Amino acid sequence: MMDLNDVRHLKLGISSCLLGEAVRFDGNHKLDAYIVGTLGRFFEFVPICPEIAVGLGVPRPAIRLEGNPEHPRLVGVHDKNLDATDAIEAFSTRQLQTLNEISGYILKSKSPSCGMERVKVYGENSQVGHGSGLFARALMTAYPLIPVEEEGRLGDPNLRDNFLERLFAYRRWQNLEASGLTRPALIHFHTIHKLSLMAHGLEAYRRLGRMIAAAGKRPLRPLAGEYMETFMRALKHPATIKLQTNVLYHLMGYLKDSLQQEDKAELLEVIGAYRQERIPLVVPIILLKHHFRHHPHLYIAEQVYLNPPPEEMLLRRGGL
Repeated sequence: MMDLNDVRHLKLGISSCLLGEAVRFDGNHKLDAYIVGTLGRFFEFVPICPEIAVGLGVPRPAIRLEGNPEHPRLVGVHDKNLDATDAIEAFSTRQLQTLNEISGYILKSKSPSCGMERVKVYGENSQVGHGSGLFARALMTAYPLIPVEEEGRLGDPNLRDNFLERLFAYRRWQNLEASGLTRPALIHFHTIHKLSLMAHGLEAYRRLGRMIAAAGKRPLRPLAGEYMETFMRALKHPATIKLQTNVLYHLMGYLKDSLQQEDKAELLEVIGAYRQERIPLVVPIILLKHHFRHHPHLYIAEQVYLNPPPEEMLLRRGGL
């Protein structure tokens, strides 16, 4: 079986301007130091600029979304004869057919072509609504499970951690499919993510558990599709301090017959400090990993929550 944690050659789609390419309408770029300097060490980028791809050029007239926020047109701000809607939509259809190997996407915020959300849509009588850029909308429709985020939101540590967790989880799913989807493989995938799912909410955790329990009674492909849709939606739900603390106590339960009293007291103190937001999550995680090295447990050793690939551990939870 393929190693599900193999993240070599992990590809991220990205708005070209975020890599420093001078493709903005004014001839500038939006180089993002975190994306290039940190994520660039681990991921292969697939840069795309829809506006350049359809021949709008650099520099080019400013464009914006107008009309119904659900089905806006992409038109010139000053030149009302400029309408790039059909060209961008046709390009999106063609381009998205080539992106089945990417594991996530980082979009340029506020862009009328690439903005993920809250992009201004101008209506009649100066009314302003909000929607998604045309290419971004097509991307999220074509690949509803793929982790998508905007560069600005990656400045928020919690949103960044959530995006990265979803990204690596989705890559593991891609590896599973590449190695051949079977019922045992699906069950294994669920098993290694159990504690991660607990940190995002018990309702989805239990629902996914029921799906796996019935794995032998349903056709595999429909089951896997429903499972993964529920799984990715569950991970998108924020992992709160309360939920994380519950997982840490749950992990400690596997050590209750192994630790000396002083070790238990120390671990309780560290978990309590995390719960009170005095230390980051990585501190109790490292301490738990230390104890499980001395008191190994097969189920815990498989858990992605405690034992992610090195790249994920470095990028998440304050590792860098």
